[in-house]
Amino acid sequence: MIVELLLFGALLVGVYFLLHMTVLKLPRCTATTKLHGKTVIITGANTGIGKTTAIDLARRGARVILACRDKGRGEAAVQEIVQETGNKQVIFMQLDLASLKSVRSFVDSFLKSEPRLDILINNAGLASSGKTEDGFGMIFGVNHLGHFLLTVLLLDRLKESGPSRVVTVSSKAHEMGKVDFNCLTTHRELALGSSYNELLQKYCHSKLCNVLFTYELAKRLEGTEVTCYSLHPGVIKTEIGRYASFWWKVLLRPFVFFFSVDAESGAQTTLHCALEQGIEHLSGHYFTCCAPVLNMYPKARDDAVAKKLWELSENFCGLS
Repeated sequence: MIVELLLFGALLVGVYFLLHMTVLKLPRCTATTKLHGKTVIITGANTGIGKTTAIDLARRGARVILACRDKGRGEAAVQEIVQETGNKQVIFMQLDLASLKSVRSFVDSFLKSEPRLDILINNAGLASSGKTEDGFGMIFGVNHLGHFLLTVLLLDRLKESGPSRVVTVSSKAHEMGKVDFNCLTTHRELALGSSYNELLQKYCHSKLCNVLFTYELAKRLEGTEVTCYSLHPGVIKTEIGRYASFWWKVLLRPFVFFFSVDAESGAQTTLHCALEQGIEHLSGHYFTCCAPVLNMYPKARDDAVAKKLWELSENFCGLS
C-alpha cells in the first residue's frame, strides 16, 4: 500500500512538472531594446508582474516611475530595484487609481517634473468589493476608469515623446465579460452583488473594458507616433486578490498553486508589447504568449461598444 501511494505521488509530481514545462511554460520576450534616456510609468509596480517589469526595464537603462498607492511598499520596491539593477533612476510617485483626484494630482506632478514619457504600462489591477472615492465600483474604478483617465491625461506627453507606447494588462478573463451600460449609468458598477461569483464576473467585465479601451484608443491615435496594446499575462502568482474575502482566497488558492506561473514569466508579454520592434502596425491588438491574437471574440472588437465605453468614461471622469 505504501509503495502504491509513493508511486501515485511520484506520478502526480511528474504530471505537475510536465504541465509546467509544456502547457504552463510561457515564451520569453526576446527584444534587445535599450532604454537609456527613456522614461516609463508602471502602475502597481511595487509587487508581482509590475515589479518584475520594472526590474527588467531598469536593467535596460530606463528612468522608471513606480506609480503605486502604498508609499511604504512603493519606496521599499524602489530600494530593491535600485539594489538589484544598479539603476538609480527608479522613482516612486504616489497614485491611487481609486481616486480620480489622485490620478489628476499624479499627472500634474509628473508633467511638471518629467520632460518625456516613452512607455506607459497600465498594470495595476484588483478583484475586490467596495466603492472608489468617487462612488464607482472598486473593480471598474481601478481596473478601467483610473487607467482611462491616467492615459488620456498623459497622451500629449506621449505624443511629444513619440514613438511611444501604451501597454494595458488585461486578461483572458475578458472572454467571459460584457459591458452592461444600464448598470454602469444607474449604479456606476459593472454588475451588482459582492459574492465570490459576482466579484469574479465583475473582474471579467473590467478586463473586457481594458481590451475595448485599447481598441478604441488605437483608432484615436491613428496618425500619431503612439501605439497601444492590451495583453493576457498568463495565470500568475500575484497579490491581485489580496483584498478579497477569506473564502475567495481559500477557493482560489489550490488553483493558483497548481496552475499558475511566477511573476517573471507573467511579465514577458508586457515586456514584448513595450519593447518589441516591428509591431507598430498591430496597435490596438490583444497579445498573449508574446504574440498577437488575431481571432478575437466579436465583443472584443465591437466598434459601437468601444466608442460608447470611451464616451461614458469621459463623462465619468469629467472630460466631456
